[in-house]
Amino acid sequence: MPTDLRHSPGARVGLSIAVATGLYGLSFGALAVSSGLDVWQTSALSLLLFSGGSQFAFIGVIAGGGSGAAAAGAAALLGIRNGVYGMQLNALLHPRGWRRFAAAHVTIDESLATSTGQTVLLEQKRGFWVAGLGIFVLWNVFTLIGALAGDALGDPKQWGLDGAAVAAFLGLLWPRLRSREAGAIAVACALATMLAVPFVPPGVPILVAAVVAGAIGWFGFRHGPDGEGLEPDLDPYPAPQGRPGPTDAQATR
Repeated sequence: MPTDLRHSPGARVGLSIAVATGLYGLSFGALAVSSGLDVWQTSALSLLLFSGGSQFAFIGVIAGGGSGAAAAGAAALLGIRNGVYGMQLNALLHPRGWRRFAAAHVTIDESLATSTGQTVLLEQKRGFWVAGLGIFVLWNVFTLIGALAGDALGDPKQWGLDGAAVAAFLGLLWPRLRSREAGAIAVACALATMLAVPFVPPGVPILVAAVVAGAIGWFGFRHGPDGEGLEPDLDPYPAPQGRPGPTDAQATR
């Protein structure tokens, strides 16, 4: 077993994921200021919320003219998954003291996937902390850079950034649709959103879609196979033959 981080598979994977994911902070920073937030509000959102999907949902509602309450509601709905992740990781890693609070804040798709992709407890811990803390630092650094650059771009419509928040969110969602159940729910929610848009204020259609998704999940798929649905963004290790993968043994989102 590796005794230092330089030779740790969990740390190596965590670092590579941190660099790749952190770079997306550039797009979030630019889109956030183009949606009406200032540089400090954008940086505070990344520091305090630190959940890519929720952050893009928040600025998407703001860019569409929705209220802060509607934007916060949309972000909170997507953030529920991190609570599920937290329960899993608490049982797996057993953080103590101040580490419990730090672990809760950096529990995201990528830190979960990196951790559960390891088979040894020490490597699970290393993968989680390197990915979680690495992404936190780089995401916030690149958010600030993107916000400063985006603030200098001027009118977002000149660059097509008024629609980029929606495109970015769809880019985050698409790789997660790995089952027929998830695809069916996505289509139903998209139709519900399209029908609701002309009649309700910005930000409310996503709440309507959430109700539809919950209803389908409760009534339509109660007897479906376990483990299907939305999966973490990254699955850093393929499952060895004869051994269930991390997303099979510990289904989430």
